[in-house]
Amino acid sequence: MKFLDQAKIYVRSGDGGDGVTAFRREKYIEFGGPDGGNGGRGGDIIFEAVPNLNTLIDFRYTQHFRARKGGNGAGSDRTGAAASPVIIKVPIGTQIMDDDRVTLLADLNEAGKRITLCRGGDGGYGNAHFKSSTNRAPRRSDKGWPGEERWVWLRLKLIADVGLVGLPNAGKSTFLSVVSAAKPKIADYPFTTLHPQLGVVRLSMTEEFVVADIPGLIEGAHEGTGLGDRFLGHVERCAVLLHLIDGAAGNVVDAWRTIRHELAAYDGGLAEKPEIIALNKMDAMTPREASSRRAALEKASGAPVVLISAATHQGVPELLRMLQNKVTETRKNADENRA
Repeated sequence: MKFLDQAKIYVRSGDGGDGVTAFRREKYIEFGGPDGGNGGRGGDIIFEAVPNLNTLIDFRYTQHFRARKGGNGAGSDRTGAAASPVIIKVPIGTQIMDDDRVTLLADLNEAGKRITLCRGGDGGYGNAHFKSSTNRAPRRSDKGWPGEERWVWLRLKLIADVGLVGLPNAGKSTFLSVVSAAKPKIADYPFTTLHPQLGVVRLSMTEEFVVADIPGLIEGAHEGTGLGDRFLGHVERCAVLLHLIDGAAGNVVDAWRTIRHELAAYDGGLAEKPEIIALNKMDAMTPREASSRRAALEKASGAPVVLISAATHQGVPELLRMLQNKVTETRKNADENRA
């Protein structure tokens, strides 16, 4: 299935049904009076987050959603039927943005979360509603109120605990394939990963976390160079960033600074997120090269650096334990803040 994380759609709720003008006409009732019923309510447009979706590809082929009009009133004081709502199911983590792509209307970040985006129009009153002691035979009835309509943007931000960032060919896809059951494309050329990938890492029966691998960043990504930085939205919700650096490339400090600059240029708070730095491909370095490059990177970043080899699994278990501890700590703090 093709991955799609943005879509523009048109939604319109239903108009309310019309009220009617009617009078009782029964054989033995001389002055029956008004008995026109009210119109029914138009259908709402409701968005719901469901767990069995992970892409917005359905909205490439269906872009217009309209709810039905409410039923018209009828004689004998009968109210028109209310129209059924249109429920639009979206993946967990979907944000609904206004047409300006800036104003956030809703964030469906939990399974089962719902939002009524467009409310159906109310039904119009029938002439029975206007009956009074001074107006015994009103002939007024109202039209139903119109529904609401708008164009909105849907933007999917994957729900993950750990976000993988790094330059192309840093070994992110290999790492994801080693630690989870995900099967991303792996090749020896840049930009092998064209769409975000998710993988679940299970350390024990009770410990697991989700890793999101996004396409590699290059210098100038925030200006649209390469694949740009649009996919960084998928790691905005992560508890920790795992910054993978290709140790065999040699210029490890420049690689780290390039990614940090792109994270800072992206407006999403990514530069402030906790970061774990891993120097990958230690199997392609001599012990002396690994030690010197690790020391240079620690000096530049001011943080400890983990040496790993995703291909041979060296250092990977220790790195996964560090990530799990950080994710557990973040989840605990989030629960305390909600309480």
